[in-house]
Amino acid sequence: MFGPNWFASVMGTGIVATAAATLPVQVPGQHVFATAMWLLAATLLVALAVATARRGTSHLDDPVLMQFWGAPPMALMTVGAGTLLLGPAEIAVPVDLVLWTAGTVLGLIVAVAVPYRMMTRPTLAAAPDSAFGGWLMPVVSPMVSAATGALLVPHVPDGRDLLLACYALAGISLFAAVLVISQIWGRLVRHQVGAARMVPTLWIVLGPLGQSVTAFHLLGRSAEGVLPSPYAEGAQMLAVLYGVPTLGFALFWGALAAAITVKTVREGMPFSLTWWGFTFPIGTVVTGTGGMAARTGSPLLTTLAVVLFVVLVSAWAIVATRTVRSDLWRQPRAASTPTQSMAVTAGR
Repeated sequence: MFGPNWFASVMGTGIVATAAATLPVQVPGQHVFATAMWLLAATLLVALAVATARRGTSHLDDPVLMQFWGAPPMALMTVGAGTLLLGPAEIAVPVDLVLWTAGTVLGLIVAVAVPYRMMTRPTLAAAPDSAFGGWLMPVVSPMVSAATGALLVPHVPDGRDLLLACYALAGISLFAAVLVISQIWGRLVRHQVGAARMVPTLWIVLGPLGQSVTAFHLLGRSAEGVLPSPYAEGAQMLAVLYGVPTLGFALFWGALAAAITVKTVREGMPFSLTWWGFTFPIGTVVTGTGGMAARTGSPLLTTLAVVLFVVLVSAWAIVATRTVRSDLWRQPRAASTPTQSMAVTAGR
């Protein structure tokens, strides 16, 4: 049965497209590459939506897979943003508006419903060592709404309400992410790394970090001519004063996650769909770094954005190839207990 975690492949593919389109350094063929990746992401989105509708999926009682219901709304908005940046001009805005609206509504439902179920269902009660990167999936979706919604502000008649809504969406995700990241840190320190197949989910922490830098950068740009003074100027200042320190923490976490990943690979890390955690989160750091480079004109940040983009494309190529060659396309036998579910469903 297809689970919502399959939509992470759409997110990982779509972020390559948007990162290529917005990278501060452009080379011949880059736009064509970005467009091809966007078309591939859109095709995957349609295929997975059809497969999910035909085969059915719920996973609302699975403590692991229910977290990944944050992936479908983010997949919608990632493809929508790619449409606006790379698609035909005559359909770009209406298509993105539809995908952004659907993704935002679904994302808000998931952001409330999943934590609510965790807090009110005794069968889903979390053990002290159960916090993992997937807990961020439901709550990072509103940050994707904020970043992609900022791109739509210039295209709506009165963008002020949309801009303010995007700032509110960023706040939902930012504060919720801080709460979850602190729990992940505590789990790592007290209970160590845990199951090898779940190690790639540590990279999901980069998602709300990099996406928030991207969001505040794009919201700052959209605030020009929309918010009155001094708030428009303040939005520009906030983009840098928030973005650069957060980018620093993202690089710090990336170094930790990379060290843990290398250690786990040496010990044996089986392939599973959690490997898509190497793509979208890194992609958000690429777009965030590129935004800070464009704002500050820093050659160091520009170089860093390019280097991270190369890492992103390499990670995508490895994960996509392993996914195609794997047997994950076969319908797996359902796990019968939550413990078995933790061990098996990460690879669905």
